[in-house]
Amino acid sequence: LASEKHYGLALTLGGGEVTMEELARLYAMLANGCELKPIAYMRNDMRLAALSKTGNPKLLSEGAAFVTLDMLKTNPRPDSGLPPQPAVAWKTGTSWGFRDAWTAGVFGRYVLVVWAGNFNGEGNPALVGVSAAAPLFFNIVDALRQEGLLAAGKARLPPAKLTRVEVCAATGDLPNAWCKEHVNTWFMPGKSPIRVSNLHRRVLIDPQTGGAVCEEGAHTRWQVYEYWPSDMRRMFRDAGMPRREPPRQAECSGRMRNADADAPQIVSPLRAVTYTVRLSQPVPLSLRAEGSVGRQYWFSNEALLGDVMAGDSLSWNPPSAGHYNLRVVDENGRSDTRELAVEAVP
Repeated sequence: LASEKHYGLALTLGGGEVTMEELARLYAMLANGCELKPIAYMRNDMRLAALSKTGNPKLLSEGAAFVTLDMLKTNPRPDSGLPPQPAVAWKTGTSWGFRDAWTAGVFGRYVLVVWAGNFNGEGNPALVGVSAAAPLFFNIVDALRQEGLLAAGKARLPPAKLTRVEVCAATGDLPNAWCKEHVNTWFMPGKSPIRVSNLHRRVLIDPQTGGAVCEEGAHTRWQVYEYWPSDMRRMFRDAGMPRREPPRQAECSGRMRNADADAPQIVSPLRAVTYTVRLSQPVPLSLRAEGSVGRQYWFSNEALLGDVMAGDSLSWNPPSAGHYNLRVVDENGRSDTRELAVEAVP
């Protein structure tokens, strides 16, 4: 923000307008412990003194801010196609009708916002964020680096409750048995989705008709298809990346009943039993479910505890006395739940 005359430049977001100053404050908030602090153009800025007296509100959790910055750091530079080194958490924007182009980001101890456009608001097809504003943004970043003004910042450690889990690359959900491409991502207990992906489904196909059937035969074969929702299929098609149309799944009521019979059943901990744990010498509880195959994912009050192969036990130490809602989900999305009461003694 080079001068206060730029304060009036605005970006249209979600039906409202965000000024350059407000956008800079939001990006600074991500790097300042989620505190929304005022921006001062001069050391004796009276607005800064007035706002500081009211305190700085926290708009996000530390976990949400960490995940957002970590995601933005993987955005490749427009010139090299590689993630910036040292890291830059940045994002572009193009307003409706190509009225202006934006790039905003966080690097080192700086927040930088670049705007390109016509002051009369006239649109221009050349005003695209990644091609009009991003190159200028990185010219400024590189200039600061060449001047020795980008001191190496301290590595940001993830908040205590943030963990890494393996998910299906296509959906971001826990992978089922048919999702072959997995990636690691951040998991926030109570916030991140905990469902098992059902995008990839194994279907018995009759090669002669191409349709799904219920019974295996001499010429049938199993194939895995992606069952995207209709709106996602339309989006892929409009983007020039159409997906293979999957067959309509056969109505196999008997097979579905058998599949439900294979749903996981929690056998430990026992039902209607209060477990007592000794705080001085904690002994982990054994969580185990039978009746399914593949991996099982265990949760406690929406928090992921871990995963094991079906039939194996997962050791878990309840963090305190109280009531817990335990849930196990297998690779096919089938689940079982159990209420657990825990009391603690010294």
